[in-house]
Amino acid sequence: MKDSVSILVIEDDEDINRLLCNIISKNGYIPKAAYSGTEAVIYLENQKWDMVLLDLMLPGLSGEEILKKVTKESNVPIIIISAKLEIQAKIDALRTGADDYITKPFDIEEVSARIDTCLRRYRRMADAPITNQIRHKDIIIDTDAKKVSVNGNELKLTALEYEILFLLMSSPNKVFTKANLFESVWNEEFFGDENTINVHMSNIRSKLSRENPNEEYIETIWGMGYRLKT
Repeated sequence: MKDSVSILVIEDDEDINRLLCNIISKNGYIPKAAYSGTEAVIYLENQKWDMVLLDLMLPGLSGEEILKKVTKESNVPIIIISAKLEIQAKIDALRTGADDYITKPFDIEEVSARIDTCLRRYRRMADAPITNQIRHKDIIIDTDAKKVSVNGNELKLTALEYEILFLLMSSPNKVFTKANLFESVWNEEFFGDENTINVHMSNIRSKLSRENPNEEYIETIWGMGYRLKT
């Protein structure tokens, strides 16, 4: 078996369910048959699945209800296999969170290929490193550790300087007025004391410049405020 990949097949027609399970087995995966929405919910709540094949017209809970439940509670890939040919049914399913939509009658090789393709896509996503970082030019903010590096060197910022830089990098195209910055960072109403913002911004620019004097990171938009320089 390919890393013991388990696929839940939710299809009330016994012959079609058996055919889908055979396709899954031949692909090297482990199938599990469910013949109603109610039965499927039991399996979904008691086991983690690598994929779900889902018919829309089911006894008990409908396929649409199952789809909403699964996408709300997990990110397991879902392929719809349905006799519903209407474009709107396909659009609704995909917008709700289905990864693919196959209409009946289906081609066995096509179903086999789409299962493999969908699983490969999700595996690549799962293997991708998860990093909570914001980047601009050679500035990297690690938002978990609240650390900033520039040109590969760690930058020593005060808490307020960090918050100002984080705010600018979170919305790189936005022009922040001094009132925007003050009220967002200090969480107080701005009464026009521009000197506070000017000093902190000057300090941030000086520290950035020391690490990379050949780069300009923050630009002043005269009469408006500040934004990141692209």
